[in-house]
Amino acid sequence: MYGSYTGRSRTRRRAAGLRTTGTAAALGAALLLAGCSGDGDGGDKESAPTVEQQPKDKDPYWVNPDGNAARQVAAYGKDGDDKNAELIRKIARQPVGEWIGPDNPENEVRGVTEAAAAADRDALLVLYNIPHRDCGQFSKGGAADGNAYRAWLDSVAKGIGDRGATVILEPDALLHLVDGCTPQEFHEERYDLLKGAIQRLKQQPATKVYLDAGNAGWQSPDALFQPLQRAGIAEADGFSLNVSNFQTTDVSTQFGRKLSEKIGDKPFVIDTSRNGNGPYTGGDPAENWCNPPGRALGEAPTTQTGDELVDAYLWVKRPGESDGDCKGGPKAGAWWPEYARGLAGATK
Repeated sequence: MYGSYTGRSRTRRRAAGLRTTGTAAALGAALLLAGCSGDGDGGDKESAPTVEQQPKDKDPYWVNPDGNAARQVAAYGKDGDDKNAELIRKIARQPVGEWIGPDNPENEVRGVTEAAAAADRDALLVLYNIPHRDCGQFSKGGAADGNAYRAWLDSVAKGIGDRGATVILEPDALLHLVDGCTPQEFHEERYDLLKGAIQRLKQQPATKVYLDAGNAGWQSPDALFQPLQRAGIAEADGFSLNVSNFQTTDVSTQFGRKLSEKIGDKPFVIDTSRNGNGPYTGGDPAENWCNPPGRALGEAPTTQTGDELVDAYLWVKRPGESDGDCKGGPKAGAWWPEYARGLAGATK
């Protein structure tokens, strides 16, 4: 995802230390039910923000009361910095994707989904562990091989159980087959893994699966529909667009509608986490994806999109986490409060 290709989706692997563990998620649920949340560092609960759930009929997804943004609000509040606390609260009060790590996925997913169920909400999960991930670039990694991925995926499914969850499946994985970034010798296996992942996840009775299809600035519907079919889109609930990218909601919707026509009118979801001001067009085009300045939060997450083909606007990318060590940012996935403030401050 970090190569010289332009217009590509730029998904970031979360830093290991920032992943929500099952223990943290369960703790967050307990704090939520008590009407308050800790500051993330064992601080005084009186200085911590109360993170409430969004109305279920508008947005059924779980708001993590112990997320990075919530902790930052608590820290600013403790310091008496009310202005910045209110800025970051714009992020903290919205549900965002929980990116599941490679280690102990069953316990991690169980913790998240149990916390969500305790709040009478669904979990939003992002799976990003495909072998040969990111073509060996900055987010390289993933499972060691196909069998390791299948075992990991099976653990994820067991962790979900019968609780409500929506899964965004493998951002960029399909697109890297289309654009030639992933070597040809891995193509057949990857198609098989994606199709198998959809089938395994759909064995869970309350799980929805959206296979990632990149963004409107990267490839075309004509180039995507056959790969999506080969990867098992017919058995998925739909596809996802704009993960970690900045294409506007209008542009993404039009792109999604054209693609949907070619794959049986499948619905889709759009990542609106940072697309409020659209794509960045300044500087080096090869790096306009990486921590671009002047961006803004997009539409708040909701399932009330007003479009029968758009199932939801989601914040899949977690606003405020770095795209990588560019433009003064920390490593990919690290919480960056200055950038978070910029996104919130630029939001209309």
